Formats: sequence, C-alpha cells, structure tokens
Amino acid sequence: MAVRDVIVIPHETLITKAPKVKKFDQELHTLIDDMVETMRAAPGVGLAAPQVDVRQRVIVVEYGDDEDEEVPPELYTLVNPVVSRRSRDTVLGIEGCLSIPDFVCEVERSLEATVKAQDRNGKPIKIKAKGWLARIFQHEVDHLDGILMLDRAERIFKLEDIEEMLQEEVTGFD
Repeated sequence: MAVRDVIVIPHETLITKAPKVKKFDQELHTLIDDMVETMRAAPGVGLAAPQVDVRQRVIVVEYGDDEDEEVPPELYTLVNPVVSRRSRDTVLGIEGCLSIPDFVCEVERSLEATVKAQDRNGKPIKIKAKGWLARIFQHEVDHLDGILMLDRAERIFKLEDIEEMLQEEVTGFD
C-alpha cells in the first residue's frame, strides 16, 4: 500500500466523467488499498479515484458516529457506485474537499440516499445511508461524474475565514 498524491483544481481529471470498472483484478485491489491509505493520511472521510488521477469509478468512504466513540468507523469500498435513490428532503451542510484545499462550501444534499455498487470483487451491494453518510456518498459519486462541490455550492468560504469566525465565537474577541 502507498499514499498517492491527491490532485487539486483545476486538474482536468477532476472534471472528467470516469468510465466504469470492468476488470476486478489485483490492480484494482491495489488502487483501493492505496486510496484507503491516502484518505486516512489526508485525513479525510472519503476519496474518489479521480482525486488520485485515476479515471475509474471507485470510491472509498470511512465514517463513524462521532457521538459513539466506542464504535469504530465503518469502511466502504465501492466500485461503480450509483446513487439510485435520493430523498426529497434536503439539508444545507458545510463540505470540504481534499482536491479543493483552503475552501469549504455550503451544499444542499438529500438527507437520505441509496447507493448501488459492487465490492472489490465485483459482488453487488446496496447501502441505504442517512445524514452525513448520505452526504459523503453523494459528494464522492459526484466526483466520478466530474462534478465538484463548487458546482453545487450555495455559498463558498475560505477555510481561514471560517476558522476566524469560530475563534471569535469561542473567545468573544475580534
């Protein structure tokens, strides 16, 4: 396993639709293992193959319940994922992206999403996600279609501005 370089905007791979994976071989397994290591090293909660300059429909997501620290985060490795259903109920949330450093965006996403995919061996899987996990899946699948959070953003913030605002709230000083 190796940590790969995460590409950043305006790299062309990030805005290009990735083709489906057809070969479930050792090369794919190596890519998935490297993506998991890269995501964890970043650190992030999700990573799409185009973010490591690989034009394939592969995502990895690792997310756990922040309120229950005794339950370890669950790791999802999805090949050829598709969001097959989205709830009509949506919510605005703040998202960051490893490929768009120094910025966060307010993005409206469905509260629930069903994702159909294949595992690393080609076996079909289906995940019904809610809340932040649904948001993460939607964000990562967007990457596979060449869509960035900037494309869906209601508002864009510099990360340093957000950090300053939070610091002011904590200290009460400018």
